[in-house]
Amino acid sequence: MAKLPISCFIISRNEADRIGRSIRSVIDWVDEVVVVDSSSSNATIAVSQREGARVISNSWPGFGQQKRFAEDQCRNNWLLNIDADEVVTHELRRKIEDLFANGTPPLAGYGVPICLVYPGATEPRKWARDHWCVRLYDRSVVRFRDSSIHDSVVTDGHEVGDIAAPLYHFSIRSFDDMKRKLDSRMWISMQHTEVPLPLRLTPRLLTEFPMHFFKYYIVRRHFMGGLDGLRYAQIQSWYRFLRIYRMIRANGRYQDYSQPADCESRDLLSSCDAGHH
Repeated sequence: MAKLPISCFIISRNEADRIGRSIRSVIDWVDEVVVVDSSSSNATIAVSQREGARVISNSWPGFGQQKRFAEDQCRNNWLLNIDADEVVTHELRRKIEDLFANGTPPLAGYGVPICLVYPGATEPRKWARDHWCVRLYDRSVVRFRDSSIHDSVVTDGHEVGDIAAPLYHFSIRSFDDMKRKLDSRMWISMQHTEVPLPLRLTPRLLTEFPMHFFKYYIVRRHFMGGLDGLRYAQIQSWYRFLRIYRMIRANGRYQDYSQPADCESRDLLSSCDAGHH
């Protein structure tokens, strides 16, 4: 079967242990796989090249900017974006092949459900409901947002379709890895946020944890994940709470959030981490 006129692009940094699986899930049926790497210090580039991807190095400009750079490196207008920790399932591949069976798909883009896989597991929990994102699209019509922290496709009112087949997301190597990633992403987010006055934030200290625990454990159905699902919901909710706490400690003033604002904040984070081991 001829390969589809699709460029699949992946942005990476130190993903040598995961990116090979991602590339193998698409390399046989898309026209090309483009990996844009930002200063990996492990074998990410070598693994990507060995699996058949074309690798381009680009210093990290921000999430949205890196994906826009990657878009420009592709030779096809139809793009499939996956992350280095994601895998296109056989079911999703068949659905995409069906879309191209009669030529160019009719819509500007298509979203897919992205289902989280817990550390050590090979597939998502039953009835997983994590995210839905536009990942297959025509770059001549829609593109990724030019943003340092948000990496989503801006559809600008164009109709998008829904592909009812999942993309597996092996997002966290371990729950400790999950904490590190959430903490890092939180500081990046705070660097690009105008901090509200403490009086406006203080009531959220009471609601942030239970509200997000309900969101992750019930709405996104992590209750189907047993103890792993409970732990996942707890950690996600804690870091949402911690973000509000740190913003309050900043006394409503914008500052450099490249590291914890004070010793009390660091101590609070340490006590949380200790409680989740």
